Amino acid sequence: MRIKVKLNQQLKRARSRAFAWRDERGSQLVELAIVLPLMLVLLGATAEFGRFFYTYTTLLKGTRAAARYLSSQPPGAGDAAARNLLVYGNTAGTGTPVASGLTTANVKITPTKTGGTTQTQTVEIQNFTYVPLFDLGKLTRSSTLSLSVNVGAKSTMRQITQ
Repeated sequence: MRIKVKLNQQLKRARSRAFAWRDERGSQLVELAIVLPLMLVLLGATAEFGRFFYTYTTLLKGTRAAARYLSSQPPGAGDAAARNLLVYGNTAGTGTPVASGLTTANVKITPTKTGGTTQTQTVEIQNFTYVPLFDLGKLTRSSTLSLSVNVGAKSTMRQITQ
């Protein structure tokens, strides 16, 4: 009888040890602690890529609109209006810039002349820096970790009027 009781107690201890690894309390919290930072980084990176792509396409559309406007104007006329059209979205130059930090000083207009007449108008954005929302350089106050990028867009159109 004593042997049987001891054997039952040893068997119960062995079973409790064998199934102790099956206790899953708190495992979801550990998984969340591992996965959540990675998911947040992926979400932030996706948002930043989307913002960068949106800014680039907005600038490219602006250069096309400005080049199209210049190609319909007499050569040399309308440069200021084209700059305003690119930066503000209108020729009057009123409102806010289409991209944060963009000024008319960032716009370069280059007419191409052949035989004394203007053949094409090229509108280019120079020295424009895209600054992301989640910039490691700003967070750590280190310029070497900055994620700011120079963005340039360029469009060329043939002159319509001579």
